[in-house]
Amino acid sequence: MQCVVTAGPTYESLDKVRRLTNISTGKLGTELANFLVSRGHEVELLVGEQASWPGERRAQKTQTFSTTNDLRERLAALSGPDIGAVFHVAAVSDFSFGRVWQRTTDGEPKEIRSGKFSTRDGTLLAELVPTPKIISSLRSWFPKARIVGWKFEVDGNREEAVKLAEKQIAECLTDACVVNGPGYGTGLGLVKEGQPCMQLTDTSELFEALEKLVRAPAV
Repeated sequence: MQCVVTAGPTYESLDKVRRLTNISTGKLGTELANFLVSRGHEVELLVGEQASWPGERRAQKTQTFSTTNDLRERLAALSGPDIGAVFHVAAVSDFSFGRVWQRTTDGEPKEIRSGKFSTRDGTLLAELVPTPKIISSLRSWFPKARIVGWKFEVDGNREEAVKLAEKQIAECLTDACVVNGPGYGTGLGLVKEGQPCMQLTDTSELFEALEKLVRAPAV
């Protein structure tokens, strides 16, 4: 089966030398790609430029992405009915930078622009603008694929995390969602529409469950 896996972080530029990103290493997505290859699948791995995990990449094809928009364009370019499964593991930045202001001597904000903002400008106010949700477009790009999203939750509890995963499936028309993080607690959960959350101990169990999902006949 032809599979697409995204891994690692996107970033958004504040100026020409500073970026907004996250702590994703790309390990989980890369290891999933490696596992799928070991099971005979043909995998294209899209991995963030900032991914720091040094492990081997065994995917038959690999691309690197930078910003959220760059990842979006690369996925759209792969669109088509031949893709059998998409695993959207990448940690996509939820925000990009908008305008930047400096307070004037009378306390009023003044918009400023620079290739490199200086500390001599004093305290600056930067606008954070939500980035478009890539996962919302996956179904239109890959109409026949099994699509799996991810939810890494920091706050709340397991029940709330699972509900957010169910909401993602319903809104984005995906087939499943993996949920983990401090808000979920120990292990990982695999959520599928209309089914109880499957509790998994580690990534080995997760990879087995995901491979079983994509091999299952369509309903």
